[in-house]
Amino acid sequence: MIVGLIGKIIKKEPTLLNVNVNGIIYEVFVSVNCSSKIISDDVKLEITHIIREDSQSLYGFLDSNEKKLFDTVIKINGVGPKVALAICSTFTPTSFAQIVNENDVSMLKRVPGIGPKGASRILVELSGFIVDNHENSDDSTLSSSFEAALALESLGFKKDVISKVLKTCVSGNTSDLVKEALKKLQK
Repeated sequence: MIVGLIGKIIKKEPTLLNVNVNGIIYEVFVSVNCSSKIISDDVKLEITHIIREDSQSLYGFLDSNEKKLFDTVIKINGVGPKVALAICSTFTPTSFAQIVNENDVSMLKRVPGIGPKGASRILVELSGFIVDNHENSDDSTLSSSFEAALALESLGFKKDVISKVLKTCVSGNTSDLVKEALKKLQK
């Protein structure tokens, strides 16, 4: 069982990496969030290794909370690795925990491949999903960023524009992030 890889990225797509580990090249599926955080060719990934009758697949994560989210979600009946990766690409672990705690079916239905029934089933089975905040100091920043994105979306801005602008913002708390983003969006 492969549980981690340390190597050099030789090919990078939004949801796929080819990682060279001492001359052996592994194909690793990653979330869009994980892929966007990779800034150098050297990478250290936590791996979920899924072995099926007809295939073996590796799913990589930089953040252990994202791996926890993926591993938890794929245990739900009707949720496979592709849908689990789509959840990881759509939400951060912190925002997903918030969605589960608020029992927000409409937010979960935004994930490609999840309909109303699937969203309801996921929320019922995952009630009480908790993210380990002690391990990653970026969680409060991610939560602020998520809240700022929701605030900007409620003001009528498009998601893709919001995410691009928020990536360039440096403020720490939600209100400052919204103010900084609004200034950049008005230009």
